[in-house]
Amino acid sequence: MSNPVYIVGLDIGTTKIACFVGEKVENGKIVIRGYGKTESTGVKRGMVFNIEETVNAIRRAVDQASEQSNVDIKTVNVGIAGHHIRSVQHRGVLMRDNPNVEITEEEIDKLRQDVFKLGMTPGEEIIDVIPQEYIVDDEMGIRHPKGMLGSKLEANFHVIIGQVAAARNIITCIKQAGLEMDHMILEPIASAEAVLGEDEKEAGVALVDIGGGTTDIAIFYDNIIYHTAVIPFGGNVITEDIRQGCSIIKKHAEEIKVKFGSAVASENRDDEVVSIPGIRGREPKEISFKTLASIIQARLSEIFDIVNNEIQKVNSEHKLIAGIVLTGGGAMMKHIQQLAAFKTGLDVRIGYPNEYLANDTAEELASPMYSTGVGLVIEGIARYEHALKHGQAVGNNGPIIIEAPLRETPTHTDSKVVESESEPGSKKPWWEHIITGFAGRFLKDDELDNEKIN
Repeated sequence: MSNPVYIVGLDIGTTKIACFVGEKVENGKIVIRGYGKTESTGVKRGMVFNIEETVNAIRRAVDQASEQSNVDIKTVNVGIAGHHIRSVQHRGVLMRDNPNVEITEEEIDKLRQDVFKLGMTPGEEIIDVIPQEYIVDDEMGIRHPKGMLGSKLEANFHVIIGQVAAARNIITCIKQAGLEMDHMILEPIASAEAVLGEDEKEAGVALVDIGGGTTDIAIFYDNIIYHTAVIPFGGNVITEDIRQGCSIIKKHAEEIKVKFGSAVASENRDDEVVSIPGIRGREPKEISFKTLASIIQARLSEIFDIVNNEIQKVNSEHKLIAGIVLTGGGAMMKHIQQLAAFKTGLDVRIGYPNEYLANDTAEELASPMYSTGVGLVIEGIARYEHALKHGQAVGNNGPIIIEAPLRETPTHTDSKVVESESEPGSKKPWWEHIITGFAGRFLKDDELDNEKIN
């Protein structure tokens, strides 16, 4: 019997850092063998602003997951988000030497790798390149061109771009925590893997992941990802609105949001109130549920207006028959489905990752707030299996933590492609190229200190 393969997902969020150790079992389901969660105090709106605090939180979450799963965690699949993320569409072209020879996997991979050579704005780097469809001799809509004949191979790619400084800060935290990075995965892509069905992706659907610091969007149609976006608003902004609107401290604002909050003010009565303890002997403060809901509804309405604008950016011919799937911690807000449907005019459901989890996985992990973490494991397994199929994956003896295939990517300086300084034939991870190519461009220590979350 072969040794089990364990894949680790690390969700570095604004409110929590969570680590998941997963394994794919015979029925295709995912079993989470261990998980750990700790409060995140060094991350703001999806971006690391305090290295030390984030590293300590990562260590605690990883130690918990390692102890529970009895796995020595060495490498992780980490999520990336933040308002710096943007995406573009790009078509790659490869002219073939011999049209009578079958298209190979190496040619398909070269077409994708060439996209990483595109010149970027200074301070930006391509994080991921996702194939949408292939075109062989102007024949469109091809999903798997391997084995076909033709003189010209093209592909439409969804290119995800982010700030080098933001990616570098995540990488620094991973390394200082004593870990290596397997893949860096855009968080809405991971969440989509956890909660969307293939039929929804085919029909057209928008995944909206409402986290603590950001709201992430991924739009699919005909099983192709057409658009991704990150909105710099999430649950923490709602908490801050409640704190200011009700003149209470942040701790109490978060508590009443979670326990008594509602996304639709009209669903609450005027005589329903919650009493907030006074500060240092002061009189308690009473807040009506309707007032609380009005504050929440105002901010969520703004978020859904932006979501609707992002949906409109996708070609109008691509109708989202499956509507919107809400996930993330913010999706647990009462009456949020009604508000989202009213603001967008689309069908809305709440997305849970339980469809892909085996029955012996802890029930609490089937919550929308863990969709990204579970999705990182699912996507990590998919990438491992792809690498294994093409003879690229390696592992150690006993239970395996996967060491991912490394892609060699040129660095960019002032939007010009330069050759890597690595030794001939070396295969340094792309993130090491980033660190080499952009030395001196990252946030200074005093800039980090100014943004430090106390």
